[in-house]
This record gives sequence, C-alpha cells and structure tokens, in this order.
Amino acid sequence: MKQNIRIQSIGLVMAIGLLSVSCSQAQENQQKSDPLLDVENQIALKDGEAPLAVIQNPSNYNQLSIDEAYVIVEKGTEYPNSGEYVHNKKDGLYLCKRCNARLFDSKSKFNSGTGWPSYDDFIGDGVEVVLDSDGYREEIVCNNCKAHLGHVFYNEGFTKKNTRHCVNSISLNFVKRDDPRLEMTIKEDTKTDTVNMKIAIFASGCFWGTEYFFEKAEGVISTQVGYIGGTKDNPTYEEVCAHTTGHAEAVRVAYDDSKTDYETLCKLFFETHDPTQVNRQGPDIGDQYRTEIFYLDDNQKEIAERLKNVLEADDLDVATKITDAADLPFWEGEDYHEHYYSKKGGSPYCHIYTKRFD
Repeated sequence: MKQNIRIQSIGLVMAIGLLSVSCSQAQENQQKSDPLLDVENQIALKDGEAPLAVIQNPSNYNQLSIDEAYVIVEKGTEYPNSGEYVHNKKDGLYLCKRCNARLFDSKSKFNSGTGWPSYDDFIGDGVEVVLDSDGYREEIVCNNCKAHLGHVFYNEGFTKKNTRHCVNSISLNFVKRDDPRLEMTIKEDTKTDTVNMKIAIFASGCFWGTEYFFEKAEGVISTQVGYIGGTKDNPTYEEVCAHTTGHAEAVRVAYDDSKTDYETLCKLFFETHDPTQVNRQGPDIGDQYRTEIFYLDDNQKEIAERLKNVLEADDLDVATKITDAADLPFWEGEDYHEHYYSKKGGSPYCHIYTKRFD
C-alpha cells in the first residue's frame, strides 16, 4: 500500500485552488470553467436535488477534495478500517465519486477482514482491470473516467467467485436502492437505450473471446454470454461442455442502430474468429464452439448470407451456419463467464482480429 491518506480539515478556498491546478494539468491546461466547482451547485448535489446521471464530459466531473484527489487521481490508498463503507451493510449501489458510474452492488459486498470494502463482482462493464505501475498487481479503475478504485485479488477463498475487489471507500458514493435520483436516472437511461435498440446473436467459439470484441464495438449497448440452439432448457456450462445438449456458446448483442448496424456487427463476427473451422476454435474443440449466426429476421438472414458469399467468393471455405433463431430460447450463462476478460484482464487466446472485408 502507498503512503496512507491524510484525513484532516482543509479550507474550501484552498481545496478549490489546489484542485483547479490538478485539473488543469490533467486536461493540458484547459481554461474552460467547471460548473461543478461552484459552491452552490455542489451543495445542491449533496442535498439530492439533481439526478445521478453518469458524467461523460471530463470538464463536468464531480468536484474532489484534496484527500479524494490523492486517491482517485494520484492513486493513493486510505488507512485500513478508516473508510466509511468498510462496514456498510445497507442495500444499494456504489457509484464512482468522480463520474457517478455504477460500479458495485451491495449484493456483491462481503467482509474480508482486510480493512477495505470488498466485492466479488462489479456491475456490467463499470470496472476496468489494468496492470499496476508496480508491474505485478492488477489495479481496478472506473471504466468511464479511469478513477483509481483499488486492486483486485484472486483465489483467496472468501466467496464462490474467488475474487476480491479491494476498494477505497473514498473513491465511492453509496446510494440506497430506492433513492429517487437513482431511479430517475435508470429509467431515463433505459428509455434512451431502448429507443433504437436491436438484438443480434453470434457464436464463434468460446464466448469469452466473442464477447471481448463485441462489448468494445461502437454502438453496442450491452452483451450477454449464453447458450442457444440446443435441446435442454436452461442448460449449465458443465452440461453444454459434456456435449449432451447441442447448445452453442453464444453472445447476445444489444446495439443502438442509430450508431451501428447489423452488417457492421456481422463483419466483426467474421473478422474475429476463423469461420473455416468446424466445431472448434483453435485449441477449443467441441460442438459448443461451432461458428454460427442466429438471425432474428429476414434482413439479418440476408446480410449474413451475403457476407458469407463474399468470403466464399474469395476462396474461403466458410463453415459458419446461418440459423433461424426467432423461436429459439437464449439461455443466459453463469455470472462468472460474463465480461470474463474485462474482469480478469488479458485478451482471447483463440480470437484474433483479421480484416476480411474492404
């Protein structure tokens, strides 16, 4: 752990002055004023008069105190057992203090006895795992604003997920699950996301690697690993791997068709695995690793067949099946498979990008 954080009273004028210097350096001396540095605005936020929307624009990030900036910006660490959320057992969500991004659910919180809040999972793709500057630990940061949160550790045996996200309380804000500001933002986000949302389903080998590329694609709202095309309802990973259910490991992609389209995603599918291999991808062998596009309407079918024909015209022996999935159930995979590489770090071992289309 780095030098422990100083907990002391600091005059507001000094805090704002020093923060302004830090922000100007981080933004290459940008002179645009930050409305959240206004005292009245900051008080209004604390009093719950504004929705907790995720802040995308760095110039609008929430104001940080000197102590908060020491951890969030300078990657410091607070004293063990000093954070306000170490023993918090209330039901709700933990948000990024700098940008309000949803990071952790209280349902994933557990008492590790280490002196810092501990979580065995995070919300969606809210957290990014990166290599620490020490060269061996894995640092966790907010995926939206890159605020320092803490570190992640594995194989300690605390929970079934065998993962501990060790987080500084000072990097977080806790919001009760029934907080009206949170509900208002969630409803607004959902309404926005579903206006132009469409679904695509692809199978291209191990769903860890398939999801790795699609979750990073522009216009993608969310991804979900799962199983499709088999005979058993709600199969488990073990059953699928035993080759008794006929399911393919697949990824359901929700996307905003005002920002991307099915053809773009279909091209990404063909370009991030080897579509000539039958019931395998690299060292992964089995029918669950087959290459298959599950179309949901005639337009998706036409696009998939056309792109497959383009590759075959270039003498590529494409093994990809194109299957009507309008009436096929998609069974969501186990939580520990979801966003595997985003959580664990690293990159796929059998999915490599290869440009195949002009």
